[in-house]
Amino acid sequence: MMEFQKDCFIGCDADYKDAKIVLFGAPFDSTTSFRPGARFGPAAMRHESFGIETYSPYQDKDLTDYSVMDSGDLELCFGSAENALADIEARAAEILSDGKLPLLLGGEHLVTLGAFFAVQRKYPDIHIIHFDAHADLRDDYLGAKLSHACVIRRCHDLIGDGRIHQFYIRSGDREEFRFAAEHTDMHKFSFDGLQETIAAIGNAPIYFTIDLDCLDPSEFCGTGTQEAGGASFKELLSAILTVCKGNVVAADMNELSPMLDTSGRSTALACKTLRELLLALLK
Repeated sequence: MMEFQKDCFIGCDADYKDAKIVLFGAPFDSTTSFRPGARFGPAAMRHESFGIETYSPYQDKDLTDYSVMDSGDLELCFGSAENALADIEARAAEILSDGKLPLLLGGEHLVTLGAFFAVQRKYPDIHIIHFDAHADLRDDYLGAKLSHACVIRRCHDLIGDGRIHQFYIRSGDREEFRFAAEHTDMHKFSFDGLQETIAAIGNAPIYFTIDLDCLDPSEFCGTGTQEAGGASFKELLSAILTVCKGNVVAADMNELSPMLDTSGRSTALACKTLRELLLALLK
């Protein structure tokens, strides 16, 4: 049984038995292809969250009115992506088996795959809503099948065509975009079509994965692979609220590298995004 974590995200100090949502961190960035540091993202968000309020004027909701637990970071093996993914899968499976919603904090984007293994086993008809600058559809990256550049391709291996919906994608190699044209529902350069996608999915379960580099570097530069032409915070917030109208059964947020933005602006933005995501999920 998970124990109470004192160093928690603001407003997320409920007991495990009462919690509707359970946060857990995966401080892993061993396959990062450019600038490392995402392993420090979960701890930075916890620490800096006390610079924001528990109340959201955007949604007129307060985290203190709900039961959310931050269970802390997993201790992961940096030398083995397979071992790290297995540990993430085990934690997500435990949370799901207790009837709670797991919300994973990365870490690099590969950590999504560990949680998705557990979610797909419980919900075989799962859809993925994917916000990102990058397609993440490479079959391998420099020979590695387990890489943050391959995470959505590995998810496709599990669920096939028709159930992966990608938004704000603006980077990848040519083969990734050719693969997407045949196998995924990719929306390049914007969140256009998101509302229609959620309506079409209906009540089917959704895994919601947010790579924070979907944001424009002018607002969020604390990430390993910046890509110009991204979303604003308000665009991202509106998109999160739209997705959470659907049947989201698990989610993650990843790729904050706090030391790459010494102003702290990126970490503050990540904290605010996480607060809004939590509140949107708490229906």
